[in-house]
Amino acid sequence: MALAKNSILRVSVSPWWILKKHSEVTGFVLAGGKSSRMGTDKALLFLNGVSLLQQTRTILEQVCEKVFILGSRQLYGAYGECYEDLYANCGPLSGIHAALLNSSTPYSLVTAVDTPFVSAEFFSYMIGRALDASAIVTAPRIGGVVQPACAVFSRAFLPIAEAALKSGKYKVEPTFPPERTLLISEAELARFAKAADMFENLNTPEDFERARKRFSGQQL
Repeated sequence: MALAKNSILRVSVSPWWILKKHSEVTGFVLAGGKSSRMGTDKALLFLNGVSLLQQTRTILEQVCEKVFILGSRQLYGAYGECYEDLYANCGPLSGIHAALLNSSTPYSLVTAVDTPFVSAEFFSYMIGRALDASAIVTAPRIGGVVQPACAVFSRAFLPIAEAALKSGKYKVEPTFPPERTLLISEAELARFAKAADMFENLNTPEDFERARKRFSGQQL
């Protein structure tokens, strides 16, 4: 059967990363953000009949026993328990900090709400790699660019994030400890989908429309 144009090819995976819920990893949806280029709160946009926030939460629930939302309780409380940033208006790093501050598990998987094509299978694989390596940070790298808003963090990253925030350094990747950071290569990502397809961000109305067409052209 022919695949729809731009569809994601789902490949069979080896048994060691078959989907299961990990008790040692808490999932967090990074829902906060200004959404200035989108013109509306993208977490609450509906794609394929489901809000981006609910869709991301549902995917995380396939691999994590506990899943929470990073963002405003007023805006997102109807979707689940929320944790707000302790350091307001400091970008994704403050959300990661809030996740680790409130996580009761050794590891936390934090992912942005605007990458709807990342699969639960990939999350399960990344968790497995993080646990095997005992890394402080585990994140994918695409075209030489690290994806810091889709990563597994150990509890040891909390003081690193807090020190950076207190010193006014808000970029996420520079805080990663090189000797304890595991980067997932594009070759590894290719087992699940084309990296560029899987990590397509929805930042503008044009991005959202393109994603809507992708969803309508594939069976998920």
